[in-house]
Amino acid sequence: MPAILTASGMTLPLTYPSWRLIDDRDIAQALSRICRFGGHSRQFYSVAQHCVLASHLVPPEDALAALLHDAPEAYIGDMISPLKAMLPAYQAVEQRIWSAIAQRFDVDPVMPASVKQVDLQLLATERRDLLPYSPQEWTCLEGVSPLSAQIEPWSPDMASLAWGLRLQELLAEREGV
Repeated sequence: MPAILTASGMTLPLTYPSWRLIDDRDIAQALSRICRFGGHSRQFYSVAQHCVLASHLVPPEDALAALLHDAPEAYIGDMISPLKAMLPAYQAVEQRIWSAIAQRFDVDPVMPASVKQVDLQLLATERRDLLPYSPQEWTCLEGVSPLSAQIEPWSPDMASLAWGLRLQELLAEREGV
């Protein structure tokens, strides 16, 4: 059975992952070391930072889902969207891992529309701030405006810390602590 050995020493089966094997420290570490855009940005910019930013831009009730929306990538890597669309088997594994993560953190496995919208707004901002200029149109960004603020990339250690702290904050809020 295909599996991944995580930083915490757990083995997560990729075909039938259990929510009991999902560790937030594994997610924070891995996402903070995965560069968005397959590494083709002008500076290192992590998936963890992208998720933290998203969690601050959605309505409060969707913040945890936004923080976790790319968490499956901690186990299967970040695949560029055009390639991912061509690989239904990858998408199926990603969905199974997302289901385990959603169960582990008790979030609805159906992603809120606000997360999808903010993901696109961040994509437009990331394209402007972090990618080389290209005149090519991205149809997915039609009608989507970037944020006014510039993105300043964090180091992997900063991104890991920020992701973990944001998770603790959101879980404490949910519990009313």
